[in-house]
Amino acid sequence: MKKNGVAVFKMEREGFKITLKTSEASGLIRVSQPLMSAIGDPIPQALPAAPAAPTPAAAVLIGPEIKSPMVGTFYSASSPDTPPFVSVGQEVTPETVVCIIEAMKVMNEVKAETTGVIAEICAENGKPVQFGQAMFRLK
Repeated sequence: MKKNGVAVFKMEREGFKITLKTSEASGLIRVSQPLMSAIGDPIPQALPAAPAAPTPAAAVLIGPEIKSPMVGTFYSASSPDTPPFVSVGQEVTPETVVCIIEAMKVMNEVKAETTGVIAEICAENGKPVQFGQAMFRLK
C-alpha cells in the first residue's frame, strides 16, 4: 500500500467486508465480518499475542520447529487409509515429507527442510494451520 501511495483500502463481497489503513492513516486493520475461504468456510483470525517467556526447563526441551509455509488444512497422511508421514520419535532429513497442507483445493507436500527427531506433533489432522505456525517440534 505504501509503495503505491494507498492510505485506505476497502473491499466488500458477499459475506464479508474489510478495510485496511496504513499506519499513516490510523494504524488499524479492521475486519467487519469473518473472512471466507474459497470453499466458504470462515478463515480463523488469530490476534497477535505477546510471546510468553519460556521457562528454563522448556527452553531445554524445545528444539527446532517445522512451521507451516502457508495457510491451509493440515493432513498427517496422504489419505485416511494410509499411516501418517511421520510420528514422534522418527528421524527426519531435509527431504522427508512430514505432512500435506491443502490450500485452495491443492495438496502441497511439506518437507522437513532440516535434520532431527520428531519430539512433538503440534498440529491436529484435518484442522486449519496458519502461516508460520509450528506443526512439529524436533529434538
